[in-house]
Amino acid sequence: MKLGIVGLPNVGKSSIFNSITKTGVKATNYMFSTTGSQVGVAAVPDERLAPLEALYKAKSVTPAVIEFVDIAGLVSGSSKGEGLGNSFLATIREVDAIIHVVRCFEDDNVLHIYPDVNPLRDIETIELELVFADLEVLERRHAKRTKEAKADKTAAIELKLIERVMEALQEGIPARTLEFDKDDAVVVHSWSLLSNKPVIYAANVAEDELGGSAFSQAVAKYAEAGDATCFNICAKLEEDLADLTDEEQAAFLEELGVTDSGLAKVIKASYAILGLMSFLTAGEKEVRAWTIPIGTKAPAAAGKIHSDLERGFIRAEVVNFDDLINAGAYSKAKDAGLVRLEGKEYIVQDGDVILFRFNV
Repeated sequence: MKLGIVGLPNVGKSSIFNSITKTGVKATNYMFSTTGSQVGVAAVPDERLAPLEALYKAKSVTPAVIEFVDIAGLVSGSSKGEGLGNSFLATIREVDAIIHVVRCFEDDNVLHIYPDVNPLRDIETIELELVFADLEVLERRHAKRTKEAKADKTAAIELKLIERVMEALQEGIPARTLEFDKDDAVVVHSWSLLSNKPVIYAANVAEDELGGSAFSQAVAKYAEAGDATCFNICAKLEEDLADLTDEEQAAFLEELGVTDSGLAKVIKASYAILGLMSFLTAGEKEVRAWTIPIGTKAPAAAGKIHSDLERGFIRAEVVNFDDLINAGAYSKAKDAGLVRLEGKEYIVQDGDVILFRFNV
């Protein structure tokens, strides 16, 4: 999974990126301190891995990972080359979802591109740049399909779809808010439109406003109306947490009355909006979490590990994580009838511990 972090300059993007990836990206109090796309990865916290490691006495543990891309600050006119230009907009086309960091705190010591704090105006600025960039892409595609449409029925059908989406974009309506049938959705997805990416709004609030503020509530309401999701995060707090151990982080968050770190919030929101979940594999050599779309059948899940497993899939030996831990050993779970043999049509469930049988 690859997530792009966007926002106006100096709204806390790099601070959040740095804290959740521990990459060490420069985060300073001046405009355009990020001048390129920074990339980092973060392990997906999964409380099921440690018990499995202990049960199997595994030599290694491999969590699922998320790749984050910190995009340089966008401004009004970025799609036309203003600010740092539109080259970074192309980078966003490669991500699965967008995390839009929005300033929802007041601090005279932190520079802002505008003289006041207005999260909805800031959101609109970025949204319009994504829409304008998409329009440029579709205008070129429209010209090409117009030439082909007379002799190619497929091109003629796509041309009508392009015109429908362009009409919405010209009114400032993001492509993700439009409804498409299954076939059209596949075509639109192939265009890699920025405004068609799932969006998660990260309301960067003051430390004492993690529970919500007038600014963050306005962002949440906007997100709900626009087929997006939202959560509150404090970049300053995340920076403080970054240097602590997991135990120290848990104690610090408990003291503040906060249940989840910023990384945990990002992961929950991204898994939910992208329809993802994790299954597990376990043995003496390795315990590992694998991320797959909800609704994935067993052979495709096996293919996540290696293509040979999918190609030569025979069956899956499946046990629920809780059942396995409560049994105390895989052999005991098997003796108790808790291990199931599943075939090609089995839909993998979150938390399944699976052993794949295959032959190639």
